[in-house]
Amino acid sequence: MTSNDTPHDPHPYVGMWVTADGFIRQELLPNGRYDEARGNRRSAYTGSYTVTGNHLDYVDDTGFTATGDVRDGVLFHEHLVLYRESRP
Repeated sequence: MTSNDTPHDPHPYVGMWVTADGFIRQELLPNGRYDEARGNRRSAYTGSYTVTGNHLDYVDDTGFTATGDVRDGVLFHEHLVLYRESRP
């Protein structure tokens, strides 16, 4: 196995983030993509994201841009407040 074949740990922000009421579910994927569901509407928004420190920059597939910041384990994404989904 060469150093290029070594698997990398995903960024700590990768995973599912949800609003307190569970209506909005945003999954940050390890490949730099995100998939956001709203209520029963799966993949309501999809696109890419980049992380710089605790800051996230989003570009959805239509070209719309947004930002977010993780503070104290909470993702503040524009007007949304999302919490890391608990894993069983």
